Amino acid sequence: MRIGDRLETSVLRTLIAAIDDAQAVPVGDGHTRYVVREFGDRSAEVPRLGLSATEVRALLEREAASLLDAATDLESCGKADDAGRLRTQAAIVSRHIESAGAAAS
Repeated sequence: MRIGDRLETSVLRTLIAAIDDAQAVPVGDGHTRYVVREFGDRSAEVPRLGLSATEVRALLEREAASLLDAATDLESCGKADDAGRLRTQAAIVSRHIESAGAAAS
């Protein structure tokens, strides 16, 4: 992110958010009523789910596939520039898929 490449930074932020969402703990019926807690009250804290390297790789593969599907849709609507941008984003994600695969080995 320090390099200053805006597109790369945007994609990395999107991937961080997707991983963060995947680590969220399902709450079920536990939050049917809102309860005000003091700041720092650990009784409201729930540990995040841990993701294996294989799960992270699968998540990245889904993100890349989603970008490529959207690019195909945009291309069919005559929006080649937007489709190209999404393909570039998918290529950035693909670089990180390779890294996740190396970490899984």
